[in-house]
Amino acid sequence: MADSTKYYELYRRSSIGGTLADTLDNLITERRIEPQLAMKVLANFDKAVAEVLAEKVKARLTFKGHLDTYRFCDEVWTFIIKDINFKLDNTTTIHADRVKIVSCNTKRPGET
Repeated sequence: MADSTKYYELYRRSSIGGTLADTLDNLITERRIEPQLAMKVLANFDKAVAEVLAEKVKARLTFKGHLDTYRFCDEVWTFIIKDINFKLDNTTTIHADRVKIVSCNTKRPGET
């Protein structure tokens, strides 16, 4: 039975997601694969990234900064934070001038 769960497409904008999309575009242009196959590959990518991050990543990250902008639209929170310091596992500290954080609910409406 096929998995009908829909996953967010956020990680397609990551460097690996963008590279995958570019490669699939090239394969379509060269007529080596059909666009439908490329869409299935991207859907599998969305699922794999979400599952691996949920199951394998155990690190803790804290951050402190100045909230510049926030919005909530279509069940997605977006935050722009300025002058932000990240602390990974209470050891390494990283500073950034500006960070955009996008937060999506992992449960769909009707799920428990």
